[in-house]
Amino acid sequence: MLTQIPSPLNYTGGKFKLLPQILPRFPKEIDTFVDLFCGGCNVGLNVKADQVIFNDISPELMQLYLTFQDAKPDELFQEIENIIDTYGLSRTNEKGYAFYNCDSSKGLGPVNKEAFLRLREACNDGNPPPDSILLFVLIVYAFNNQIRFNKSGEFNLPVGKRDFNDRMQEKLRAFLERLQDGSYTFLCQDFRSFDTSVLTEQSLVYCDPPYLITCASYNEQGGWTEADERDLLAFLDGLDQAGRKFALSNVLKSKGQTNDLLLEWSKRYRVAHLKHSYTNSNYQRKGNRKADEVLITNY
Repeated sequence: MLTQIPSPLNYTGGKFKLLPQILPRFPKEIDTFVDLFCGGCNVGLNVKADQVIFNDISPELMQLYLTFQDAKPDELFQEIENIIDTYGLSRTNEKGYAFYNCDSSKGLGPVNKEAFLRLREACNDGNPPPDSILLFVLIVYAFNNQIRFNKSGEFNLPVGKRDFNDRMQEKLRAFLERLQDGSYTFLCQDFRSFDTSVLTEQSLVYCDPPYLITCASYNEQGGWTEADERDLLAFLDGLDQAGRKFALSNVLKSKGQTNDLLLEWSKRYRVAHLKHSYTNSNYQRKGNRKADEVLITNY
């Protein structure tokens, strides 16, 4: 069994804390695992499979993973440190919080705000995609280490409370080691364009799409509509008809709303109701702790 490692990217709705409930529900033998909406890669990176295909519609995200896959860890860390020093961002792993006249509970937001905004402007400047390492540093110093682009494709999160501390460095090293040690492929395309002919009866397509009845930041650019939902469910029906396995993460109910489309569709498959274990989603607000998180499978 693989040691479970978290992604260094705190992607909204990430499933790392739900892995103990999700992974045991996957088949024991998987030749090709497809993480169709991979986000932070928490699921695909921790599943046991001969090969894993990561897919996401964000070109910035996928280019970052390709950079990580090809990077020499020591050189990557040195480049990260150079960017931190160039922009004058904090380094509490070396200097501690006292050096910046603050503490861990208060955080480093006021200390890093000006430098962070300059870094964010550099990442958002011009039409070419931002340098991947520059973008990663921006994510590290952003609010809750999350990723959010507006409709214009600009990174728009504010400064966060943390920096490239020891814990983040350990997460990145473990992520790089796993990424460079296995058989991982990265695609950047709409799920409707995925070539299912590469799949066999021992393959598994895992989907963790934007949730139709929640208002999460990953929905901001382009959004996720009922038409998208119907297309995804039809895509999964097609897999089932072809004798291919799938698993779908979603919510049936949230904030007093019910996804009637998903609820009706799910009746033809197996539905496992999960207990919530993550709190980094925008829909996980006070008064909404009883959202019905499910894993729907056709096996």
